[in-house]
Order: sequence, then structure tokens, then C-alpha cells
Amino acid sequence: MDKWDKVEILLVEDNLSDAELTVRALRSIGATQKVLRLSDGVEALDFIFHQGRFSDRDRALPKLILLDLKMPRVGGIEFLQRLREDHATKNIVVAMLTSFPMDQLPADIRDLNVHDYLLKPVNPQRLIEVVTHAGLTRTQSPNT
Repeated sequence: MDKWDKVEILLVEDNLSDAELTVRALRSIGATQKVLRLSDGVEALDFIFHQGRFSDRDRALPKLILLDLKMPRVGGIEFLQRLREDHATKNIVVAMLTSFPMDQLPADIRDLNVHDYLLKPVNPQRLIEVVTHAGLTRTQSPNT
């Protein structure tokens, strides 16, 4: 079985510090067992559409994508446009990770069916809401 077969949450974040804080927040709610972090939109597109190093992975899609808005090579909006154009991927739940307040987000992003927005650094309570909305259940934490 491929290590990518069970990915339920795809974290696409180019900033290592922000990625680590988000993973820490996921860990605090017991949701890190099936997370894959990729550093830009090109890698994420390759993962979603089974290209490049992901060409032989299982066809299962993540249930939730935590997507940074500003990234090199392929940014969040361009990635999301491509995702929404494909019948097989258009309904994946996407939460946009951003340091911009809602009223400063680009207008064209509203037409791309973003399910939620998370301000960075990610608040664990808000992340619980997003993970629950995506239909992912919390796994039991090691302290319970």
C-alpha cells in the first residue's frame, strides 16, 4: 500500500513555520494521522491529478484541502480554479489559509466555492469546525 493512499487532509503551504503551526493545531485535535503537507500548488496538482511522483498513487482523493492563498509557482487561486474545473475534484472541501482579512481577499476567490477561510496562524478551535464540516471525525488523542 502506498503511503499516500490514506491521505484525508492535504495541507498546501509553502511557509514552513505556518505549516508547522497548522500541523500542531491538527495534532491538538487528533487529526494528523492522515495529513500530507505539500509546499506549493504544482505539487498539490500533481498529487490530486496523479502526475509526476504521484502518478502511481491510489485514486482516492482527500476529504479536505487546507490551501495557502499565496504560494510560488502555482498559487492558491490558480490551484483552486484547476480543481473546480474537473468533475472528479470540484466538490472537495477547501479551506483557504490566509493572513488577509476576509474583506481584503480577491473578489474572484468567492466564485471558486471555498468552504471556509482560516486566518494564519491557525486557531485550533476554528480548525475543529473546518475538520468537522469536511466530515472528518476527530481521532482519539493519546491523552484520553
